Amino acid sequence: MTKVRFAPSPTGYLHVGNARAALVNFLFARHEGGRFLLRLDDTDSERGRPEYEQGIYDDLRWLGITWDETARQSERTARYEEVAERLKAAGRLYPCFENEDELAAKRAALVKRKLPPVYDRAALNMTAEQRATAEANGKRPYWRFKLSDGAVAWNDLVLGSRNIKLGTVSDPVLIRADGTPLYTFTSVVDDADMGITHIIRGEDHVSNTAVQIDLFQAVSKGPLPRFAHLPLISGGDGEKLSKRIGSISLRSLRADGVEPAAITAYLARLGTNKDAAALGMDELIAAFNIADFGRSPPRFDARQLLALNRKFLHALSFEDVKARLPEGAGEDFWHAIRGNLDMLSEARRWWEVVHGDFLPREIRDGEAVLKAALETLPPAPLGPDSWKAWTTAIAAATGAAGRALYHPLRVALTGEDQGPEMAGLLPLIGHERTMARLRRFVV
Repeated sequence: MTKVRFAPSPTGYLHVGNARAALVNFLFARHEGGRFLLRLDDTDSERGRPEYEQGIYDDLRWLGITWDETARQSERTARYEEVAERLKAAGRLYPCFENEDELAAKRAALVKRKLPPVYDRAALNMTAEQRATAEANGKRPYWRFKLSDGAVAWNDLVLGSRNIKLGTVSDPVLIRADGTPLYTFTSVVDDADMGITHIIRGEDHVSNTAVQIDLFQAVSKGPLPRFAHLPLISGGDGEKLSKRIGSISLRSLRADGVEPAAITAYLARLGTNKDAAALGMDELIAAFNIADFGRSPPRFDARQLLALNRKFLHALSFEDVKARLPEGAGEDFWHAIRGNLDMLSEARRWWEVVHGDFLPREIRDGEAVLKAALETLPPAPLGPDSWKAWTTAIAAATGAAGRALYHPLRVALTGEDQGPEMAGLLPLIGHERTMARLRRFVV
């Protein structure tokens, strides 16, 4: 059975790059009738926080991404130690004692000779006595994995055929001097133990793949997972997105009122050969194909996201949104403003336009229209037909039409040049506020 995983580190809140990786894995699993594992890579105790972990759960649920099982690396320490001891016994994991300065000097010497800066495996030539002396002098070993000879080839489901000569890669450090395992090691052990069949992730991990395949074959006799590396999303300036700078985070999109369905519909097609469409999750699952993703880095376009958001937002009923509207807002308010919103957060501004106050603006050439408006305003209560009857009367009294008729009224009553249909706003503003706002312009 197909099984994929999304393995975030709870060291920050999710951004759209994380969300895309989670979504693509989820859609792939559901399309294939497989399982989706949420695995927390939570071994970074210094930067990991409970609120970040909870944020991962909350954001995924908000997007409609559900998981079939969970795991966390912090609970698998004994398993990593067991595998490490097995690799040591097989001669594939060896102790090293060079410090950063010594390694930097070696790299610089190789670069100066125009050679690849690959670790020279000097530690492999140390005798047992030399190792004992190093430890007696207070040096604690860190452990490198001895890569195989030859090359590693794989057919990437997105990037195509790949081949990397292991001789061009340094033996990776798998265990720090303090005994803690590194991501390269823990992720491979987890993927092998948990039966992961496909690893779908960002292109920034391509350089690790050959090492991980070699390591996978050393720790497991099971079949290798298939790999798919998605080109990284770039911002409008071409720079790749980073969760550390906090830009375009899911939390900020959510706070702005962007609908989760718009985010999933946009991200599901981002980087593919298909245009984004207002599709629900079931439709995205049915249409999903990993082969649709291209090899070029896609750009995050906020305008396209907002265009999708408008489509989803305008289709929502009052029952769908009433808990997220300003207190006191009714169905008539929602229907009046819905068609003018890009994001639900904008509803607050229109609530304030209707019920609050604003500084009057200068209105040129509108005196006659506003004077006639004050004189012909229909009696309370104002209803859905009041705007048409009122503007007809104003036009008859002044001869004004088009923008000359409607623009002064909109600015006087809302303080805005454009917005929702005035026929819907006028009953919400009400007779008393309409009179008061007109009197500010009529002497």
